Amino acid sequence: MSDPLDTVFSALADPTRRTILSMLLEDDMAVTDVAHPFDMSLAAISKHLGILTRAGLISQEQRGRVKWCKLEPDALRDASIWMQSFGQFEAVNLDDFERFLATEFPDAG
Repeated sequence: MSDPLDTVFSALADPTRRTILSMLLEDDMAVTDVAHPFDMSLAAISKHLGILTRAGLISQEQRGRVKWCKLEPDALRDASIWMQSFGQFEAVNLDDFERFLATEFPDAG
């Protein structure tokens, strides 16, 4: 995907990735701590983190032997502005929006 907005929305289309972003609202986290609440392998979580990193939604940094993840909230600015433009018509139903994203990006993730 060449459009950064497409990349962001594609990354947000997955509920696991949205949960990870919510977790990172609190503070930076080690990759192993991010993986802990999920019933999936560390490799699967790493793939999700890679998608979020490529979308610019998080950054990853090696600190000693531990890789840390940090939320990059500015990456959501363009997506937020785009979504707010629809506010003049009616509220965005996020469940409908999630279904739309799943239809538009069925192979995301």
